[in-house]
Amino acid sequence: MAIDTSEIKTVEHDVLIVGAGGAGLSAAISASKEGVRVGLVCKSLLGKAHTVMAEGGMAAALANVDQRDHWKIHFRDTMRGGKFLNVWRMAELHAKYAPSRVRELEEWGAVFDRTHDGLINQRNFGGHRYPRLAHVGDRTGLEMIRALQDHGIHQGIDIHMECTALDLLKDAEGNISGIVCMYRETGQFIIFRSKAIIFATGGGGKAWEITSNSWEYTGDGYAMAYEAGAKLMDIEFNQFHPTGMVWPPSVKGTLVTEGVRGEGGILKNSEGNRFMFDYIPEKFASETADTEEEAARWLAGDKDARRPPELLTRDVVARAINAEVKAGRGSKHGGAYLDIATQRAEEDIKRKLPSMYHQFKVLAELDITKEPMEVGPTCHYFMGGIQVNADTTMSNLPGLFACGECAAGMHGANRLGGNSLSDLLVFGDLSGKGASDYAKKLNAMPAVNEEDITRIIRNATNILNRESGKNPYLLHEELQDNMQKNVSIIRNKADLETGIANLEKLKSDYKEIKAPGASQFNPGWHEALGMRNLLITSEAVARAAHMREESRGAHTREDFPGEQEEWFKYNIILSKGADGNMQVEKVERPKPEPELERIARLELEELEAEVAAETGVTA
Repeated sequence: MAIDTSEIKTVEHDVLIVGAGGAGLSAAISASKEGVRVGLVCKSLLGKAHTVMAEGGMAAALANVDQRDHWKIHFRDTMRGGKFLNVWRMAELHAKYAPSRVRELEEWGAVFDRTHDGLINQRNFGGHRYPRLAHVGDRTGLEMIRALQDHGIHQGIDIHMECTALDLLKDAEGNISGIVCMYRETGQFIIFRSKAIIFATGGGGKAWEITSNSWEYTGDGYAMAYEAGAKLMDIEFNQFHPTGMVWPPSVKGTLVTEGVRGEGGILKNSEGNRFMFDYIPEKFASETADTEEEAARWLAGDKDARRPPELLTRDVVARAINAEVKAGRGSKHGGAYLDIATQRAEEDIKRKLPSMYHQFKVLAELDITKEPMEVGPTCHYFMGGIQVNADTTMSNLPGLFACGECAAGMHGANRLGGNSLSDLLVFGDLSGKGASDYAKKLNAMPAVNEEDITRIIRNATNILNRESGKNPYLLHEELQDNMQKNVSIIRNKADLETGIANLEKLKSDYKEIKAPGASQFNPGWHEALGMRNLLITSEAVARAAHMREESRGAHTREDFPGEQEEWFKYNIILSKGADGNMQVEKVERPKPEPELERIARLELEELEAEVAAETGVTA
């Protein structure tokens, strides 16, 4: 039976943003300033974005706590944290613009913690040379969303809440022309026609069993972009945050902010040993310490060294905890002990880490001012995603832009803590400008294809109309079990090939997926729709991980230990082939600007001397 698309509500915008987290709200505000008609679609309620999970702070070289900080040093930290696989230009833009974006957020009403001089306070975080994270206790992401939301609602943005995006629409020339969505409450479809669309849809952590991600994170942006012909890049780099809750089972994976370690928390094993001193990479010590003497003290396990090893980059800390558990020195429930109680006074903990105090008190019946927390690695963040232009954030599909976690390039092989929130501000802003500039150049709204609309709606409703089929919840459990076992924090060829074979079976099973009931208030239907995106995302991760035969940043191949110079030259690009199968390519990276490469590879002492000469600020 044909679908009468004329009966479906159609709304037009010049720029439509999908996703209302920090990146989406920043993009919407930026685009609306340019005088174009802006719409915002969010899968959940406005204000309930995953950005609120980023609690520790936003990284920006404000130099409020240590005047020696500078964008060049932030850029160098970011490139080294990303194992030099970052898009050089994106890391440069981020380091340069993050301070002004943070100050702008302050102007819009964000209430930051303050130094004694009344400046925005900044704390230490893993991989950052100086205290660089502007913060609001341990609720920074929540404050960021509040400030953006309060400012954005006065900009004339058309907001559609609890509205799930299904698939993109293109005109005859292959330009983006709109998107088909569905209201979760009523099951009604809606067509958005738009000159430009910005994806700010976040990651896909719900493919794993142990994850800090909430139910919204089903890889929607990756899958919709892939299906429409966009390229995905470096999606094998999945960050496993070292500290997620491991007990009780009902909250396993829930994030424990790096701010706990930034405020002095230390990691211990079941024997009471502070084990991180055993896992300091010699290269890191020599590059990061102020002097050779300090590097030697670190490597010798001197607990009075200036920077604690708990603030090594996240990939190092996560692998260290994983190794301790495998060696039989894990905590009671299979993690490590994170101790802030013996390091800070009770009043300080409650004042600096109020959310963590409340989280453990309510969810685990544990008082972190008196007892250590049990923590372990949890799937947290995607460094890879949709390949975009650094300056405009447009993908290879004309009219499709991406920013935030769903875009690739900024973080390379591993993200430094705190860079995510400033990434949202910087590239959300650039994305809004890029999309509005693109939209202004079009004289008319691109045409939509009625057959595409019919196909998208039919694919969605077939799930409801089948007489019988696979249970979406059980299928999701199988997927999570497969990814947790075969595409997890430590990978090898045999496991990855098993994982890919299992994914092929799950893809076949998905063709028979069935959600009983009507379209209204049907969570089973929503689960089934999300499964398509999770399967595409999972396959992309597994195939890219299989191709990258080295260990770099967050991607660890135990059968190919260590970074390989040859692989530094390449990104892994995935796209949908003409036969409908996933194509995986090893593509040579463009050469960086010589000045950027010079800054990133300069010895720290030399760079600090250079910055001091420029600014007049010395130690």
